[in-house]
Amino acid sequence: MTIYLSPGDALIVVDVQNDFLPGGTLAVHKGSEILPVLNRYIALFHTQELPIFATRDWHPPNHSSFMQQGGGWLPHCIAGTFGAEFSTGLNLPSDTVIISKATRQERDAYSGFDDTSLDSILKASGIGRVFIGGLTTEHCVLHTAKDAIRHRYTAFVLEDAVRAIDRIPEDGLRALDEMAGLGVALLRFEMLRA
Repeated sequence: MTIYLSPGDALIVVDVQNDFLPGGTLAVHKGSEILPVLNRYIALFHTQELPIFATRDWHPPNHSSFMQQGGGWLPHCIAGTFGAEFSTGLNLPSDTVIISKATRQERDAYSGFDDTSLDSILKASGIGRVFIGGLTTEHCVLHTAKDAIRHRYTAFVLEDAVRAIDRIPEDGLRALDEMAGLGVALLRFEMLRA
């Protein structure tokens, strides 16, 4: 399969934040391996003048997903902290559209579409296909891809530019299978053409 980029395509980089990378509070094993791969996608989309979006967890300090509040996660990606910043190894252009999610204390949000302006911006920009990579495969990438399908976009997941937490072994592989079953196409960089 070869996919040719065209107007109406957008790249969505999911949650490549310090807390999900080595040294962070919820570090993904080998998470930093995706940085050079994502940068190749970013450079390609930027060269073609196609829009790039970057989602981020942007939690209040007492977010409901944190263990202290009865949630399942260590505190992470607290708005305004180093852990919530995008990795400096990620080459996001200055015109990248930043989408902050899970900003309300009482609501968790894995999807970049959940309670954000992402869908309205994509639709206003005439976007029909979205290309999704980032962290983590079985959580925010999965839910963003599922919502992309629900909102009637053609969705691709960049299989070489995602990594899983794998709390349960092979959770990431199961998430890729689930996405494929929903109609998400799995893509690698060598399959993409400008």
